[in-house]
Amino acid sequence: MIFTFNRANIITSVRDKGKRGVLGLCLVLCGAALLLSGCNQAPGDTTQPSAEEGKLRVVATTTILADVVNQIGGDSIQLDTLLPVGVDPHSFQPSPQDLSRLAQADVIFVNGARLEEFILPLIENANPNAPLVEVSEGITFLAPPASESDDEPLEVDPHVWTDPNLVSVWTQNIERALSDIDPENATIYQDNAEKYRQELTNLDGWIQEQIALISPEQRRLVTDHEVLSYFAEHYGFEQTGTILPGVSTVTEPTAQELAALIDAIGAQGVKAVFVGTTVNPTLAMQVVSDTGTRLISIYTGSLSEADGPASTYLDYMRYNVNAIVEALK
Repeated sequence: MIFTFNRANIITSVRDKGKRGVLGLCLVLCGAALLLSGCNQAPGDTTQPSAEEGKLRVVATTTILADVVNQIGGDSIQLDTLLPVGVDPHSFQPSPQDLSRLAQADVIFVNGARLEEFILPLIENANPNAPLVEVSEGITFLAPPASESDDEPLEVDPHVWTDPNLVSVWTQNIERALSDIDPENATIYQDNAEKYRQELTNLDGWIQEQIALISPEQRRLVTDHEVLSYFAEHYGFEQTGTILPGVSTVTEPTAQELAALIDAIGAQGVKAVFVGTTVNPTLAMQVVSDTGTRLISIYTGSLSEADGPASTYLDYMRYNVNAIVEALK
């Protein structure tokens, strides 16, 4: 059984900022359609890449998700990642080339929980027939905090990957989808998924050992946006607050919200502010300047480049945990 979005329920109402993004998206779709139409009319056209024989064409939205899909699909799939390294999934603007890649996919994997809210129309228009698999299906989502500056908050927190136990749920959904579409390689997908789930279990154990190095009273987190809630809940951290309100980076804080955060940092003796590599650090730099805390860079919505310190999901989690422990212990 393949878990998919109910395409009829795609959210169409967005914030004012999001409306500009959707307008741009529509222009992209129109331009891409014309581009592809022109290519198809050219005689002897060979511009469209062909899949390796016998391999599924697979697209995953984020670099984090793509790495997990790759661990399970291995050499049996031809994998393409929609978002480039270093791009914030909350504000990604697609290109005509993205439409081409999606149009050729046999299956498309998305995080779900409205993380890809602004690119779902692109996916729907590009390839309405390919299974659209929400890998977070079956996870009990956390509700995002209310914010006075967010007039249309997301219904759930989508950042489930910050807890490796929840990524194990991903592996089940990915394995099931690939096996249903490509039953000849089902045993390969199942074996790969089992091995990777063991690695995730080992990672969880290692994280708990590292967190134990931080005294309980110092386990307080301030982040650029509400991105570590699942991590905090599982590993026993208190979230003092965020620079940007809510679970999206497209929101902006009010002066009152920033003032309240600065007061909370001082009152609770918070040592550091953690900012993702895909997020503009300007406001965070102001906060650390006003509070005397440290600004620590971590990876949140994207892996690093292949030669960087967080080129796989496992390395991503190890890097972030080491950064958090070093800053707070």
